[in-house]
Amino acid sequence: MISRRSVLMTLLVAAFSSGVRPLWAASGGRNAVKMFDTDNDGSLDLAEVKKAASRLFAKLDRDHDGTLDRRELGRRLSAREFGAADPDHDGTLTLNEYLSVVERRFNAANPDRDGTLDDKELNTRAGAALLRLLK
Repeated sequence: MISRRSVLMTLLVAAFSSGVRPLWAASGGRNAVKMFDTDNDGSLDLAEVKKAASRLFAKLDRDHDGTLDRRELGRRLSAREFGAADPDHDGTLTLNEYLSVVERRFNAANPDRDGTLDDKELNTRAGAALLRLLK
């Protein structure tokens, strides 16, 4: 019997060898920079990212209670990530809790620690994880 891991590895090897970009790289870092780069410097800083995340938070908060539950977040955070982001364990994230996750993901996507993200950094797995919290 073939394991799921073997099938996944086979698919990944085939995709990389055929030149297909991984899913996280197909998320469009360049488009994200254009969408959220309010100072038009060709990169995203933490303030721009938090501003975009705050807009999305307000949009996702359908019941207008100032928090997001797992249903409202959709698939932006896994159950484990949600649990880690919810320090008071009330089953919801406030804007500050959400922005804390955004900041951690920003830092993870910024390996050179220059305080900005360009399209190359956004086209990584860490960059795609951040973009899920902005779009």
